[in-house]
Amino acid sequence: MVSALQGPTFANADGRQGTGPTRQFSDGQQRQLEQLKRIDAQVRQHELAHLRTGGSLVIGSAAYTYTYGPDGKAYATGGEVTIDTSPEKTPRATVDKGEHIQAAALAPADPSAQDYRVAALGAQMVERGRSEEAAAVKQAALPAQRMASIYNQQAAGGTGGVGAGIDTYA
Repeated sequence: MVSALQGPTFANADGRQGTGPTRQFSDGQQRQLEQLKRIDAQVRQHELAHLRTGGSLVIGSAAYTYTYGPDGKAYATGGEVTIDTSPEKTPRATVDKGEHIQAAALAPADPSAQDYRVAALGAQMVERGRSEEAAAVKQAALPAQRMASIYNQQAAGGTGGVGAGIDTYA
């Protein structure tokens, strides 16, 4: 019985029954096909790791570069996932995003040179965010430090400054 999806049955060149023309490949072409299939699987797995870990940072979907094999099929031989590396509004959010960028960039088992460059951008964001956090903490502490300094001066009998007493015992 012939299924509608199979098409007509006929004898192949070697005399065996088949459901379509079979193309014979040379040993070199067969090796090339096997290599292209292996690379295709590796590229797709690599980009999928970026997509899964990148989550909300991913812009669009994976883009692939294709090479056509001797069988006429396209095989992915390169890929790219674009992620958002723009700074955030707060230092804490910038640190969190930088860490997320690093995780997404280094998610594949075999990160590329470009992956390491993107991870370095994430590390710079983390450093910038932490630096901004430290500056904000220091800035917030300044008024308290000034008041403590004035209080300590007064307690030690110092003169001048805000709230300095006037000696009325002459």
